[in-house]
Amino acid sequence: MLMTVSDLPLRRIARGKVRDVYEVEDDRLLLVATDRVSAYDVVMAEPIPMKGAVLTQVSAWWFRQLGGLVKHHMISADADGIIAAVPALKDHREAIVGRAMLCRRGTVFPIECVIRGYLSGSAWREYAASRTLAGEPMPDGLSESVRLDMPIFSPATKAESGHDENITVGRMREILGAEVTAELERLTRLVYGKGRDVAAAHGIIIADTKFEFGRAKDGEIILIDEVMTPDSSRFWPADGYQPGKPQPSFDKQPLRDWLDVERHAGRWNGDAPPPTLPPDVVEATSKRYLEAYRRLTGDALSV
Repeated sequence: MLMTVSDLPLRRIARGKVRDVYEVEDDRLLLVATDRVSAYDVVMAEPIPMKGAVLTQVSAWWFRQLGGLVKHHMISADADGIIAAVPALKDHREAIVGRAMLCRRGTVFPIECVIRGYLSGSAWREYAASRTLAGEPMPDGLSESVRLDMPIFSPATKAESGHDENITVGRMREILGAEVTAELERLTRLVYGKGRDVAAAHGIIIADTKFEFGRAKDGEIILIDEVMTPDSSRFWPADGYQPGKPQPSFDKQPLRDWLDVERHAGRWNGDAPPPTLPPDVVEATSKRYLEAYRRLTGDALSV
């Protein structure tokens, strides 16, 4: 079942580019990952088959791996378990299967906790221009996609629309305080370190990723939202890794590549509405997400 917009008998409190968020009483949330896809901050009209399920189930897989390492918000990502906990959804199993996650509710810290283990993307562009990363000086002589000896923690402010803005750790301290900033950096490094090692054993390099954290009602800090998915991370196949140039990635790269051609040809100006996606681009993007799930977990996605 393809889904671009969810419609459930709960109070919807937010709709992002991909996820719809519903309130379940005052202490729980239901996150529903649709098959919407965005690129260059524009949401495409065509959904990507299985994308929502991949994002939800990759996150659920990671939450299970990380359970002994960090507190998190997941209660269940199993449709029958969710329906047992939220009986109002009993007639909506088809709409939530695979793509919904029942979560503890908390107050979100307004910071994206980005960590970079490799020099790529916007980090590479910043380094190439100024020899800095997240505003901090870096050594000379680094090349694109090189592995960093020490992963760099580079927070960003969360943007409601458009791009998040990179900030220094010092600015993060001004926003959240020194104690919370230190704890979020510690947890970010801890979770990324575990994720990088697990993924490497499955032939995947997690070049960089971003986490979100919140404070639960009992006061403890919990890992929330999506975790080390192809949307929140840069996944590279380890068997083809070659520093010094861009790397292929397990995400919406086929979509981005096609849109780049359309922009350079003058057929799209980069703003909404986007061009109509050809079926082969939709299919290639879906296959890339499903392959990320298979490589990471060792199994084909079945929902």
